Amino acid sequence: MTMGAAMLWGVAHLAVERRRSGLALMVAYVLMLAGVLTVVTAYSANLLSLAVQPRWLTVLTVALVAIALAWTGVIVWSFVLVRPPRSDRIGRFLTTTLTVALCALILAPTAYATRIAYLSRDVVNTLFPSSADSTPIMAHDPWNGAERVQFLLLGGDSAPGRPGVRTDSMTVASVDTATGATTLFGLPRNLQRVPLPHGPARSRFPFGFTGAGTDTPGLLNEIFQYAEDHPDVVPGVPKGRRGPALLKETIGGILGVPVQYHVLVDMKGFAELVDAMGGVRVTIKDPIVYGRNREGLLPPGTRRLSGEEALWYGRSRTDSDDYVRMGRQKCLLNAVVKQAEPMTVINSFERLATAAKRTISTDLPRDVLPAVVELSQKVKSAKVRSLSFVPPLIDTANPDWGLIRDTVSDSLRDRPSTKTVPTREQPATTPKPDNPINLDAACG
Repeated sequence: MTMGAAMLWGVAHLAVERRRSGLALMVAYVLMLAGVLTVVTAYSANLLSLAVQPRWLTVLTVALVAIALAWTGVIVWSFVLVRPPRSDRIGRFLTTTLTVALCALILAPTAYATRIAYLSRDVVNTLFPSSADSTPIMAHDPWNGAERVQFLLLGGDSAPGRPGVRTDSMTVASVDTATGATTLFGLPRNLQRVPLPHGPARSRFPFGFTGAGTDTPGLLNEIFQYAEDHPDVVPGVPKGRRGPALLKETIGGILGVPVQYHVLVDMKGFAELVDAMGGVRVTIKDPIVYGRNREGLLPPGTRRLSGEEALWYGRSRTDSDDYVRMGRQKCLLNAVVKQAEPMTVINSFERLATAAKRTISTDLPRDVLPAVVELSQKVKSAKVRSLSFVPPLIDTANPDWGLIRDTVSDSLRDRPSTKTVPTREQPATTPKPDNPINLDAACG
């Protein structure tokens, strides 16, 4: 009878002729189930969006705890009503054990779900700035009327004896806010004499960025740390935000499109994320030598990489070059996204959450997260194209900035570029947005 009461509230009460309380419990049970089903069915499309809103995570936690406590209370109450007499020791022992097991069956998943909700809320509050610290968002329009929104995806790396972070991986994802159609623009780390935005930065480097001395050759990947080390080039911006602010404006100027948000992943911490999800499976086309003394080797074939191996897979340039590495980095990120399935994320959520807080930084405000989640669902079902501004399309030592902007503009309008580089520098294999790079094929 106690088990029956756990499945349908009020059964035990009716059995002992407590009809009013039994019927009241049944009605409460039906209303609770109806409420849960309504939320799941009517708001199923918005559940992911609710999961990135701290307020709703708090509501969910309180609701889960309330339901669990009410359920266990009904189970205990039902046991008290129908438990065997004291003289039946075996029967009382068995029913008591069953009652404890039923309560545990209700409370254990609730405790786990509450823990997940708490961690999710903590991650959201830690990683994403509050709206007061970010650009105001128009009511009912998180993209402020923009037809496309640009996200700058950065992979940061540091090395012994070299303070700070260099952004060796830089990709702008331009997403159509209506359809989710996305074009990825890859920029090599070694672009030289990059034009900086108007203001103090342009005044200091009127003919393009040339670095801070002989130890810095003046490449695109140095601008982030240069801004952090020189507050006067980004006046009024606090430490920790100067690098992203200048780099977003700089890359936006290079491409000719505004860059609204950035996400920076620390490549060393990236290994923690991979380990937390149990490794990542990739196909290696050619042997990859890694390590400062060439002590490591990733042989060809399809294999699951540990965090450290995945880190070297994405950063090694031994026996290759920057552009091969760019292709592998895209392949690695693609593999991680594909293999981060819901069950994998749930099973490793605590480790993933801890690693994410140490590894990721961004200026995406909390208020825009629901819209980002909604947009990501559109991106999954839309076409994603890729264009990398690497040789032979672009000479990194003497880039044609006009060609880059025109190519970006034409690709976002779905038409071929009206400008071309000299024939000797533009073979037929130059990647175009309408002939996207196959990330898996590029990596084997």
